[in-house]
Amino acid sequence: MGGPTHDSSDFLTDKSAKIFVAGHRGLVGSAIVRKLQSLGLTNLVLRSHSELDLTRQSDVDSFFAAEKPQYVILAAAKVGGIHANNTYPADFIAINLQIQTNVIDSSFRHGVKKLLFLGSSCIYPKLAPQPIPENALLTGPLEPTNEWYAIAKISGIKMCQAYRIQYNWDAISGMPTNLYGPNDNFHPENSHVLPALMRRFHEAKVNKAKEVVVWGTGSPLREFLHVDDLADAVVFLMDKYSGLEHLNVGSGKEVTIKELAELVKEAVGFEGELVWDTSKPDGTPRKLMDSSKLLGLGWVPKISLKDGLVDTYKWYVENVVKQ
Repeated sequence: MGGPTHDSSDFLTDKSAKIFVAGHRGLVGSAIVRKLQSLGLTNLVLRSHSELDLTRQSDVDSFFAAEKPQYVILAAAKVGGIHANNTYPADFIAINLQIQTNVIDSSFRHGVKKLLFLGSSCIYPKLAPQPIPENALLTGPLEPTNEWYAIAKISGIKMCQAYRIQYNWDAISGMPTNLYGPNDNFHPENSHVLPALMRRFHEAKVNKAKEVVVWGTGSPLREFLHVDDLADAVVFLMDKYSGLEHLNVGSGKEVTIKELAELVKEAVGFEGELVWDTSKPDGTPRKLMDSSKLLGLGWVPKISLKDGLVDTYKWYVENVVKQ
């Protein structure tokens, strides 16, 4: 059984420690793997979905019994934009609840020393104060378009807290802001705003289009964090943080959607016009995480949005366009 242990300061010193990164092929998981490998932590346990279905409790239990990882970073989730959340609400709540329940419980029962659960900024109420502090959780109704996903993620936070309270087990949670970077989803319908803009500007450039039309006024404010900065924060939390409360992970910097579109346009090299269709909705006027608790512990993001966009576009051209 998982015993009480809160001394996680050896996370970075034991280079041979066995670390299970769940969801290692996704945007977040792949960045975490890159970061761990760069630090010399090479005893990584990785399984694709075809090798291990995390929704199957018996399979997950057998995996933990056989592999006995010392650390677990839970980055596996079913994710998607508004369209996907509205179309498949049962999938978003059931699959995410199954994945995190199986992984968290098996981790505890098979003696994992420390687990980090990753959530999302959508856990917070639709009308949360701005910037959003951690204690805004469960203080109001959720955004209806992604409440199924949000409820699952809130349950993951609470599960980690419950196991810590009842068993004194070192399970922690981090809530990232909007992420972008290599391995993002650039699907025409199901991607988030930043990769969607990047794809549209690229296609406009290739087709020598005169203009790109973007929905809304461009006035809403959004926060973005490069996924490599998140991976850096994950390692920081695994090494330095052991507490009941989930921690926000953000850049602390806001841009308007208009500024974002201009930066993406510049990174892509599209030279046509940017046209705003103001008859279309803007969405939430502002969404910024208050990451002061994490910053107060000594972590700082390092990748500027401008540099991060250039890096992401290079990856997009080399890995998505050339397929």
